[in-house]
Amino acid sequence: MQKLNLPNYNFKLKSNENKTLIFDNLRKKYMVLTPEEWVRQHFVQFLIDVKKYPVSLIALEKQLVINNRKKRTDILIFNSEGKHDIIVECKAPSIKITQDTFDQIARYNLKLRANYLIVTNGLSHFYCKMDFENETYVFLKEIPDYQ
Repeated sequence: MQKLNLPNYNFKLKSNENKTLIFDNLRKKYMVLTPEEWVRQHFVQFLIDVKKYPVSLIALEKQLVINNRKKRTDILIFNSEGKHDIIVECKAPSIKITQDTFDQIARYNLKLRANYLIVTNGLSHFYCKMDFENETYVFLKEIPDYQ
């Protein structure tokens, strides 16, 4: 798998029926190792190890319904009161992050109303803080550490 612009981590990998699987410590099971999953696993570890977010506040592939269609957030982080705090949208490293990517996460946030949005392809990371009063977001240099 491709080297990412995130710290290196030692993941448990195995092969099964000609597919490589990666162990997901949060879901406690092996997942098919796609380029997007590679980014998700690295970013989750970054949030836990570097930014100090508790594992208990992180949910992966949380389902939501928008316009009667089922969608999933890649990573959803709750605050200590159980409210949505951060949504992370992960893309494969080969996917360029565009306005469409931000539109996707913004649609999710119309329903979830998280304080921060993150879009990453493992190489480039974009961090935004929501300004609900002005219905916009402000780009940040990095996401804050867990408080």
